[in-house]
This record gives sequence, C-alpha cells and structure tokens, in this order.
Amino acid sequence: MGHKGEGSSDMPVEKQYATDFFTAEENVEPVPGDNELHRALKARHITMIAIGGAIGTGLIIGTGSALAKAGPASILISYSIVGFIVYLVMCGLGEMAAWLPLSSGFTGYAVRFCDPALGFALGWTYWFKYIIVTPNQLTAGALVISYWIHPDRVNAGVWITVFLVLIVTINYFGVRFFGEFEFWLSSFKVIVILGIILLSFILMLGGGPDHDRKGFRYWKDPGAFNTYIDDGAAGRFYAFWATMVSATFAYLGTELVGVTVGEAENPRKTIPRAIKLTFFRIVVFYVVSVLLVGTLVPYNSKELIFATNQSSSAAASPFVVAVQLAGIPVLPHILNACILLFVFSAANSDLYIATRTIYGLSKEGKAPSFLSKTDSRGVPVYALILCSSIACIAYMNVSSDSKTVFRYFVDLVTIFGLLTWISLLVTHIYFVRARQAQNVPLSDLAYRAPLGTPGSYAALVFCILICLTKSYDCFTHNKKWGNFDYKTFITAYLGIPLYLILIFGYKLATRCKGVNPYEADLWTGKDVVDREEEAYYRRRAMMEEKHEKAGWFYRKFLSWLF
Repeated sequence: MGHKGEGSSDMPVEKQYATDFFTAEENVEPVPGDNELHRALKARHITMIAIGGAIGTGLIIGTGSALAKAGPASILISYSIVGFIVYLVMCGLGEMAAWLPLSSGFTGYAVRFCDPALGFALGWTYWFKYIIVTPNQLTAGALVISYWIHPDRVNAGVWITVFLVLIVTINYFGVRFFGEFEFWLSSFKVIVILGIILLSFILMLGGGPDHDRKGFRYWKDPGAFNTYIDDGAAGRFYAFWATMVSATFAYLGTELVGVTVGEAENPRKTIPRAIKLTFFRIVVFYVVSVLLVGTLVPYNSKELIFATNQSSSAAASPFVVAVQLAGIPVLPHILNACILLFVFSAANSDLYIATRTIYGLSKEGKAPSFLSKTDSRGVPVYALILCSSIACIAYMNVSSDSKTVFRYFVDLVTIFGLLTWISLLVTHIYFVRARQAQNVPLSDLAYRAPLGTPGSYAALVFCILICLTKSYDCFTHNKKWGNFDYKTFITAYLGIPLYLILIFGYKLATRCKGVNPYEADLWTGKDVVDREEEAYYRRRAMMEEKHEKAGWFYRKFLSWLF
C-alpha cells in the first residue's frame, strides 16, 4: 500500500520502476567531473519564459499559412479549440509538478505513475520534437529575412549560420545567463505582441493612414471560410480541419514549464502560477490576435507569402501584411525586425529544452552517460554539442524553398508535440488514480487541475483524433490537388510508429510492467523539495522586510509578476 504521510521514513528506497532522476541519482556513484544542473532560474525567469516561450513561429508565421488555406473564421475556431486542449494539458502537468517537482521533467512522472516504457517513449519523443523545432525556427528566420533580401541575392544558409552560432553561444554561457537573456527577450516579445494587438484593433476601426474602417469586411469578401480540396460545405470543413496542424504547432512549447522545474527556484509556487497564466495567455495572445488579423488581411492577399508563389516583397507574417495594407510607411520593416527577434528567441529556448531533455534521459540511464556530464557552470556541454549538430539539418534551405521546408518541419514537430500531450494526459490520469488509491487528501495538493480527470480524458480523445487525421489531405485524389503525397505522409505520420516502437521495444527489452496505483511512488524526493521550500520561504520573509519600503504599486503588481 502507498504511504499516507509525507516523507514517511519506512518507505522502501528501491522500487522496480524507480528509474527517474531522484532514484537514479541516489543509486549510482557520481561520474568524475559531473556536476548537477543549477537552480538558477528565478520566479520571474520562469514566469516570462512561460509567457514568452510560446510567442514565436507558430503564432507569428504559422497563422499566415493557416489564414491563406482556410480563412479567418476557420483559424479563429481552430485556435480556440486547440487552446482549450492545451490549457487542460497544462492543468494536468501543473498538478503533478506542484506535488513533486522532478528534475527529470515529465518523463519522471510517466515512469513513477504510469509505465517506465511510457517514460522512455515520452522522453525521446519530446527530444525528437525539439531537435526538429530548432532547425524549424532557423528556417523561419531565413523566411522572415526574405522580406528584405531575396534568397537569390544572399543564400538562406548564411542567415542560418549566424542564428545557429548565436544561440549556441548563449546556451553555452550557462542557465543564469540564459534565464536573464530570455527574461528580457520574452518581456520585449510580450510588449510587442500587445502593441500589435492594439495596433490591429485601431486599424480595424479605421485609425490607420487610409482611414479605412475595415471591421469584418473580409469575412464577407473574399469570405470567412476558404475552401480546400472540395467546394461548398465539405470544402470549408476540409480547410478548417487542415488548420488544426497550424493551431497545434502554434501552441507547442507551452508545456516547456515542466522541463524547467529542475532549475526553478521554489517550483511549487512558480509552476502553478505559470500554468494559471496560461489561460490568459491563450485568450489574449492567440485568440484575440488571430481574430484581429483575420479582419485586416484577406486570405487571398498577394502580399502574404503563403498565398502567393512570389516570395519577393511578400511577408511571412500576416501581421506585417496587415500594416502594409493599411499604408503605414517604415512600420512593416520595424515589425518584421521584431518578428525576427521573436524567432531568434524561440530558437534559443528550443535549443535549451532539447539539451536539457537529452540530459535528463542520460541521467536516467536511457541515453549515453556522457550526455549528462556538465561543466562547472552546470551546462551539459556534450548534450549541447549533439543538439547543435542536429540543428544543422536547417541547411536543407540551401537547396530547397523555405516555405516547403517550413511546412515539412511543421508536420514533423506537430506529430511529436501531439504525442507528448497524449503522454502527459495519460500520465495525469494515472497520477490521479494513484493519489486516490493511496488516500492522499485534496488539501495536500499545492495545485489541482480544475476539470480533473474528465478534462484530461476529453483532451486525450481530441488529441488522438487530431493525431490520426491532421494530414488527411495527403490521401486525397482529385484533378485540383493531384495524387497521394508521400512526402507529406512521411513527415506527418512518421512519429506514430516511432512512438509505438519505443514503447513496446522498451517493454520487450526490460520486461517492465505498468505501475500499480497502490504502489506508485508519490513520495521519494518529496521531503527534499519540502526542505528547499522551507528554506525559500525563510529567505523570502527576509526579502519582504526590505520590500515593505517599496511603493504600493511595486508590491501589488511588479513583485507579483516578476
């Protein structure tokens, strides 16, 4: 039977499935030269990384391809639906992370509460996602620069090299430097996206130089729904469902808070706060911005790079196109430069997550041991070298069209992201089962998912549905769209057999079994976190004495946010 008290002293240390970070760390001798990750990410770092981390390629550029394919109403509906699913995923993750913050991230939760095979598959799937999304961001950077300099003049490989060198350098300087850099960059991203939303609202009401009160004009002409594959209602539905890929891609990265717990200061407080902010971020940054850009840019605009075969003078972002159409001079260039910075920030944080994910797998014995070696600053250097090397697949741009490469990367990243969400939802369901089996009272939880397991079940069904049908168009055959698209099929569905091979291959190799909810390890390492939390609050109390001298505005607003 499970333990009903925290940090119970008679609990067996050795467990069949205890291969997560804490147990592995206790049962193996440290490798000479090894150092642990440093808890150098402060509350303000975690908060801003959570807010700004997902403001990147998916929202700023991915909406352009979705708008061109499906129309403004379709993307509003799809972004709203997927946004709610993301919120349910984050709530489940938040409940587990607030109970027991593991340095191994959510792979450790899958190992402890569900099945070691699921933890193995989840860890590698998540790593696959981030080693693909990093070159995808570099591709997006080259796509954004094509607004000023056509690839015929300067090859995309030049810009990819510049970005890659910069992000590797930033990640090499250690987590404290990375956290501070991402904090200010994410703060800038939040200010810019809020400015874009305000500007879009003003332009919608006719406040631009052209004084054209657009309102919802483009919802009537050319229309709120574009057609895809077929005409009429069926074509509009096909177009809407095709945007589920873009919507999912836009939200990927929201769950990265679960990876930062190993380097977060007082994770029990910062993680739930970041997850509560997720709902407001989804509504403001995604739903509102998608609604507004759909009123300013018709889906057949010639200035939109995804709606035309001509890439010269066309913008990758619909937000830049909106400013262009309003006739505002210079601002499109400034906005495009800001978007380039967004993409750079996203590439930087994606390389960080890829490095920390393979580090966690190595610490658990699920990847080569040398990948868990860190230097004196707590940087897993060998993991960083590996992930940086794989990011070089972005050089596919050198001989191919950036739009095509971008689309393939989006398909690959989306399937791995969906499989990650599915694994997290399954893990949360098993966590609740274990918690109930071991009679852990709800009052002991630092954070509880508002919709509980019913919410996780609903999100799980929807994720599986999107996973299986997201690239249905590669199977279509008609005069307009042609035959079976094998390239799209491979990039869209490669992740599913790979995921199943990882799960069943691990089970065959290790003969592991699923975790019994009555025996699930809810406690190992919890006493360590409890002591860290007590020490944090003691330091916090001393700091609050100093803050009493600060103004009311700082105490009520700025100190809460940062």
